[in-house]
Amino acid sequence: MPPRPEASGRVHRFSRPVRWVHRTTAALMLTCVATAACLYVPQLAELVGRRHLVVTVHEWSGLIIPVPLLAGLLSRSLRADLGRLNRFGPHDRQWLRAVRRRDHRPASRPAGKFNAGQKLYAAWIAGAVLVMAGTGLLMWFTGLAPLMWRTGATFVHDWLALAIGVVLGGHIAMALADPEARRGMRTGSVERRWARREHPLWREPGERPGGP
Repeated sequence: MPPRPEASGRVHRFSRPVRWVHRTTAALMLTCVATAACLYVPQLAELVGRRHLVVTVHEWSGLIIPVPLLAGLLSRSLRADLGRLNRFGPHDRQWLRAVRRRDHRPASRPAGKFNAGQKLYAAWIAGAVLVMAGTGLLMWFTGLAPLMWRTGATFVHDWLALAIGVVLGGHIAMALADPEARRGMRTGSVERRWARREHPLWREPGERPGGP
């Protein structure tokens, strides 16, 4: 769905299906992280108790994490956004070079609807979820593989879970630092000035350069 004028100089950014997939996936991911912390941090384990219930919630929330995305594929707008996230261009490499040089000038960080950082995050978290699902199934259904495989799966699962927690923390911190980005995911629209500053190359077929 192309950006369209809205009240008070706002433009449409995310459709309802995209926002629904983001919210439900985030809720499931945070549930996984919270229950994992309760399983591995002794102080939290003692505080929460009911380990069997925590394990069950952790297993099922992890298992159904891909479901919102799979259901959302029925939406054309979500498929279009996934296509954008999956494409890297010369401007993305320029964006990454600017980050490496700590160059914060907007002109040095060109971005389409999604910047290079968001694309890398999406790719990394998607791969991490697949690995976590595979290793988790090996740990859950012990008859699927020999002991050596399950031991390796446990090692990978535990350390990747820690990495996911750190990356998610960074993602949340960046979202908290940008109220307009959060508003865009919450309401579906953003200020036109913000869009031009943060995503100057965000163009849809048929839209005039520079926007309306």
